[in-house]
Amino acid sequence: MAARKAKEGGGPRKSILNAEAQSADGEARRGKEKNFRCVTLTSLRASASKTQAPATGKMRAVRPARLPRPFVTANFAVTADGRITTRNFTPSDFSSRGDKRRLVKIRAACDAVLVGARTLASDTMTLGIPGVRGKNPPLRVIVSNSGRIAPTLRVFKTAGAPIVIFTTRKMPAKTRAALAPVADIFVHPTPAVDLALVLAILRADYGVKRLVCEGGGSLLHSFAAADLLDEIHVTLCPLVFGGRTAPTLTGVPGKFLPRSVELRLLEMKRAGDECFTRWRVVRSKTRTAK
Repeated sequence: MAARKAKEGGGPRKSILNAEAQSADGEARRGKEKNFRCVTLTSLRASASKTQAPATGKMRAVRPARLPRPFVTANFAVTADGRITTRNFTPSDFSSRGDKRRLVKIRAACDAVLVGARTLASDTMTLGIPGVRGKNPPLRVIVSNSGRIAPTLRVFKTAGAPIVIFTTRKMPAKTRAALAPVADIFVHPTPAVDLALVLAILRADYGVKRLVCEGGGSLLHSFAAADLLDEIHVTLCPLVFGGRTAPTLTGVPGKFLPRSVELRLLEMKRAGDECFTRWRVVRSKTRTAK
């Protein structure tokens, strides 16, 4: 897998980031033993928004959203009233064993699995593909605007694919130091992680061509709002949670998207009292990400 190859070996890796964007002092800081890197993206948008025109050799501006990126699918289980968890964000372990097998199958078909820090912690996820043989596990990607990621989480203590963290300068220095030996860390200079550039880095630096987002709802909202979502798997479960503040597929109720996202149903399968569905995002040619 290209994502695994990007971590192994000591040679230089292709990157969309120029030398100025590698870190505050101009160089990526690497872990001594496992060759992890902690990159402070001081000029990320500037470095990633220019490319060389083949014919003239001159630099031209390119919108970050048009940089090559992976195909983005998402996978969620929802209750009959459209909730992905309770108002207290309790662990969302309410779907069947069949749905959990389906989750692993979807992960195994991807090069990376991406999740928000809150969902990672509340569901005590390891982001692996247990029971799947003969396939390298997908890259494990964590996104956190706050940078509040406990180094004691199961994912950091469980053997598996390399881990990549995208965060902001809000991440405490102590947390960064604790996670640097076990993960690549990209620190964005903006208040929120730029998902378009996250995808561009995953594609260019780690060879990720297909990625699955597993939550939470706010993260899916951000992907949809930025027109970066291509497909979504939804398992409808025979439960009703209720509650005005219990999160939906796109986060807290009442937080509307800039515009509606049109979907086309590709697959629907009943399994006991659950219903597995797969939807493709419908977009015009002018909106399709390259």
